[in-house]
Amino acid sequence: MSQTPDSVVRTYIQQHRAAFLDDLAEWLRIPSVSAQPDHAPDVRRSADWLAAKLKETGFPTAEVWQTPGAPAVFAEWPCEDPQAPTVLVYGHHDVQPAAREDGWDSEPFEPVVRENRLYARGAADDKGQVFFHTLGVRAHLAATGRSTPAVHLKLIVEGEEESGSPHFRALVEQHAQRLAADAVIVSDTGMWSEDTPTVCTGMRGLAECEIRLHGPDQDIHSGSFGGAVPNPATAAARLVAALHDEHARVAIPGFYDGVVELTDRERELLAELPFDEQQWLRTAKSYAAEGEAGYTTLERVWARPTAEVNGIGGGYQGPGSKTIVPSSAMVKLSFRLVAGQEPGQVEKAVRAWTEQQVPPGIRCDITFSGATRPCLTPLDHPALRSVTRAMGRAFGKPVRFTREGGSGPAADLQDVLGAPVLFLGISVPSDGWHAPNEKVELDLLLKGVETTAYLWGDLAENWRHAP
Repeated sequence: MSQTPDSVVRTYIQQHRAAFLDDLAEWLRIPSVSAQPDHAPDVRRSADWLAAKLKETGFPTAEVWQTPGAPAVFAEWPCEDPQAPTVLVYGHHDVQPAAREDGWDSEPFEPVVRENRLYARGAADDKGQVFFHTLGVRAHLAATGRSTPAVHLKLIVEGEEESGSPHFRALVEQHAQRLAADAVIVSDTGMWSEDTPTVCTGMRGLAECEIRLHGPDQDIHSGSFGGAVPNPATAAARLVAALHDEHARVAIPGFYDGVVELTDRERELLAELPFDEQQWLRTAKSYAAEGEAGYTTLERVWARPTAEVNGIGGGYQGPGSKTIVPSSAMVKLSFRLVAGQEPGQVEKAVRAWTEQQVPPGIRCDITFSGATRPCLTPLDHPALRSVTRAMGRAFGKPVRFTREGGSGPAADLQDVLGAPVLFLGISVPSDGWHAPNEKVELDLLLKGVETTAYLWGDLAENWRHAP
């Protein structure tokens, strides 16, 4: 009896498991910490290592792309069928700082396996999740008998994600033609849990600003002038107090313009997740859930826009008292955005609202930093259906859907390339991203390999027949 493609895939993965993990461990030993200048040569070495390994995997093109900061890696493996869809995989090869004295049980850049878990900085975030694509594409070829992938396969692996991706958008714009794709797969995310495979369908965007309020040209005596001149610290407090209404909705006019509301089906799917709010609160080191009325906690952090006070200050901060009217105060605000919101429009709304809130005699300076647009893939998108089918096939159980409350560079790919962004990750919350003893579950890592082995054929088969 001949093997089915699924059994061929699994057999191939098991036969090459040891070599795959040896290669991954070699890569993890490179301390590619982009945030620390002393490690700049290591980040370059990491890029060179990956480009060489992708060539060895079979990619005809594998290049190191220089930026004003750390280098990225681009690879391409065309399909022999010119009509096949083009898929771009995104990840990053830089990692967070790590040292044994931070609380690691072993050296962070000397990978060790304990209880079927691989411990090392970057094991989950994001080298392990980038690297599973190398074995996945080879298993795909072995199971199908192909000499090229069923899709035009491209990779872009940046080297500055852990430093805020300061040069990534410019890199994408510079190489937009070579990066052009019908869909983008982001493998820098995770699943709900080991027992609940999930696919993320979107990330929120982000806009940030600092508001500086200026009153007197210097601190002045509160007995002589208090109650008779405007106080910038009081203005800051009133500004913050006016940010939300009594239902915890953002009170800035126009803030919700264009927001794509959750459908009834999306709300049903989120409600199916085994969410333990009390456990979530313990993780947050908080004591109560609170937010926009009419929405659950998961809906608030994944699918609703927010305004948060990140910092507020002004006046005397030392011990004891100092009876003054301070000359200035400041407020730092951040806004998480959802599909349908544009950072530029939000900025205009915030500026107009702030000017209305500030009393006469207070000068106001608002500075917005770089913004990130939200991204969302509709549940009925054919590429999302392919990702869901491939993951369900690998895990042997239903795949549920999540969103991500944070923001990332995936939106830059969506904006510049005009392609839908999908998320394929196998990391779980216990993997400890950015923390001591970061690890990846080896069984899940190999499920990621298996998922990608099925994905390329599914996309090629179903994309061209999609409505």
